This record gives sequence, structure tokens and C-alpha cells, in this order.
Amino acid sequence: MAHIVIMPRQGNTVESCVIVGWNKKEGDTVQADSPLCDVETDKATFEIVAGAEGIVLKILHEAGDDVPVLEPIAVIGKIGENWQDALAAHGPSSGSSASAGHTEMASSGLKSEPLSPVSTAAASVPTNSLSSAAAVSPRARQLAARAAVDISSVAGTGPGGRIIERDVQATLEHRPALTAAARAALSSEGAGAANLADAGTGIGGRLREADLGITKEKVDSSIAASASSQAAALGTPEQIETPLKGIRKIISDRMLQSLSSTAQFTLNSRARADKLLELRQRFKTSNQDLGLSGITINDLVLFAVSRVLSHYPFMNAHKIDDRIITYRSVHLGLAVDTERGLMVPVIRNADRLSLVQISSEAKRLAAACQNGTIMADELNGSTFTVTNLGSLGIESFTPVINIPEVAILGVCNIELKPIAKAQGDPDGIEFVPHIGLSLTINHQVVDGAPAARFLKALCDAISQIDLWLAH
Repeated sequence: MAHIVIMPRQGNTVESCVIVGWNKKEGDTVQADSPLCDVETDKATFEIVAGAEGIVLKILHEAGDDVPVLEPIAVIGKIGENWQDALAAHGPSSGSSASAGHTEMASSGLKSEPLSPVSTAAASVPTNSLSSAAAVSPRARQLAARAAVDISSVAGTGPGGRIIERDVQATLEHRPALTAAARAALSSEGAGAANLADAGTGIGGRLREADLGITKEKVDSSIAASASSQAAALGTPEQIETPLKGIRKIISDRMLQSLSSTAQFTLNSRARADKLLELRQRFKTSNQDLGLSGITINDLVLFAVSRVLSHYPFMNAHKIDDRIITYRSVHLGLAVDTERGLMVPVIRNADRLSLVQISSEAKRLAAACQNGTIMADELNGSTFTVTNLGSLGIESFTPVINIPEVAILGVCNIELKPIAKAQGDPDGIEFVPHIGLSLTINHQVVDGAPAARFLKALCDAISQIDLWLAH
């Protein structure tokens, strides 16, 4: 019997993977461990092996396709074997991700560590109480709401017929953009995308309210006239057009989802950094046998964050639908800049690690992201994320929350700041190095005052990092 190769699930929150490229073509002979293709999620690239010995009878998706998890991507069998019969016998994907989206494991990849009373309420939600709406992924539902798409008119291609984000995107590809007024009208009327014209008479072909009933012939004429006038007016511009696809598109979608589904609010502060700089200099010149010479300013900040979070558990949490999951252990996400895009590996149980262990793990994970050897499990399950742009001279910024987390810390550069000396000092003012900190919170979950108290405590810890290291 032919072997069906399916798109594996790369983590509980991954709905689909993009096929980067095929290492084999139809008709090639493969072994069970032969690399068949490379796929990528929004976090990393992975290799899929054939899984059986034989001939590649059929490749079902092309490079660049965004394929739902658990969907067949290729058929391996013997020469002359009918791949269509094998595929028919395989039947639809049996994996169900509907209920997975309503569990802590599906969103974090972590073992449950509930704290009373918040997360005990979340744990009491019965899995059999899910309605038919669970057949739509949260990302698909949010995109449909933003774009005024009637979700009931969308065909699902996910596991078990679930409607996922790519299904809504496919529907949107068959209609033009909408003006704000037209989108509002569609939302109020509940119209489906299938009932719309192929283009509108607004700027760039956008549909206006008046266009909702126009015919395709009129639209085609309008588009042709508009295209001719624009070409005559602008000529042929010198430009490079790059399709937004693959990991870059997925990152783009996740950033938009984060901003559109949470109430993000940023607080900025500065902490004295003279102790940080002093310790860093001492570490650099210390005996190599101590293993301290490689410790960086960022490692010291990560250490401080891991300790202070233990005293503010509401910051070490996830918001999943209408639930708040609070964690006892601190699993620090570390934003890493790579050629392929932003990755966020996780330092597990950072609150239990020493400074040397945090430094070593941060360097290992960053190197794995940059050279493409990072494992899927190392990119899932963070409870709080730290991103550092200080080395690039950034004074303050607004980091975007790594959902479903409720907060993210941005680390900025170190600058001299004037402060008043003790009363009676003849000099009056001294200049002390301070490090900038930008804390973004989800205001749906965390209020401004508690977040400010956390940020103040973190500033105090960084200012007295030598004392915290002695704890």
C-alpha cells in the first residue's frame, strides 16, 4: 500500500506550514529517512523525511504553498501503483484542532501550572461545551471580522473541515479592498464576499458603499480606464516588487493579529546602570575558569527579569480567549534577529537558573536560531518575552506583545542622565548611566498601575543587580 506523507504538526499552535522547497521530484527513489522537503512556520524551518521506501508517485503541493497541518503533501509507493487510489483510501485528515485551541497546552506548549483562583476557573471549562463556532480558528474569525467577511460562506480546508486563516485569505483574494464605509456597511448587513463585484470605483479599485450593487461589466470598464490613465500619468517606475510570503508573511500576520486582538499600552522608564557596567567589566577581566567573561548586559537584565517576575505573577501569564492562565515558572522568550526574520526561543525555568546558566542558554538558543538548527520545542511556551534594541542605539520603543502573553519588555540603550546629588554637595548634579526599559502590556488583563509597580521593581533590581545576584 502506498505511503501518504502528511504535513506534520510543528507545535500545538501551528495551523499550517509553508513548503520552502522540494528535495525530491516525482519519479525519484527514496528511502524512509530521505529528506523529502523543507517546510517553515513563523518560527523555524524543518525537514520532512519520506517515511517509507519507494518512488515519489505524486507531489500534491508546490513550493511556496501554505499547507494546513495533517494534510497530505506527497504519496510514496511502488512503480505503477495508483496514487489516487491510495489517497482516496487515506480519506480526510483525522486530526482535530478544534478542541486543542481551547486548552492551555494548545496555546503554550507547557504543562499546566495553575495558580488559584484565576486559572482554576479556566480549568473548569468543559471540553464538551464547545459550540459549532469552535470549527473556526480564532485567527480566521478575527480576520473575517476585520475584513467584513461572512464566515458562514467560507469553506474550511483545515483538519476536520475547520476554517483557518488561509481560507478567509483565499476568499479575500477574490474581491477588492473596501473603504471604511463599505466595510461597515457589509458588517451591518452581514453580506458575504461571494456577492461582491470584482473591483470598485474608489481609489485603487476599492469598493465604496455605492459599488456594492454594481455589475462586473461596469467594473471591468472602470478598471481598464483607470489603469490606462494611471499608466499614462506615471509611466513605468523603477521598482522591485517582492511578494510577501513564507515566514515573512506569517510574521506579518502575527504582528497584525497581536495589535488587532489586544489593547497594547507601553510604559517607559530608566534604571541606573552603573552597577551593570561595573559588573560587566569585572566579568570580562575575570579568571576564564569562572566562566563569567562572556556574560553580557542583556544576560544581567534577563536574570533580573526572571527574579522580579516571580514576585509579580500577573505579568507571567497568558490571555487565551476569556481566560487568564498564570504560571509559577518563568519561561523567558528571547527575541533573536536572524536573516529569515524574528525568532523567539525560550529559556525554560529561567527563575531557577543561575546567571551563568541563563547566559549560556541564551547564547546557545540565539546561535541555533541564526544557523537554522533550532528545534520546534525550543520556540514554544514562553510566558514573558524580552527584546533588546539597545545595541542599535534605540532610546525607547513600543515592543509588540508575543501573544498570548500579556506583556513584553523592550531593553534600550544606556545613556548618561543628570541626577541631583545629596543636599549640600557643592557640585549639585552628577551624570549617571541609565538603561532604558519599555514595557508593553495588554491592558485587557493588566492595568497601568500594577504594570508601573512591576517596572519600578525591575528598575530597582537592575540598579542593585549585585545584591540580587547574592540572593
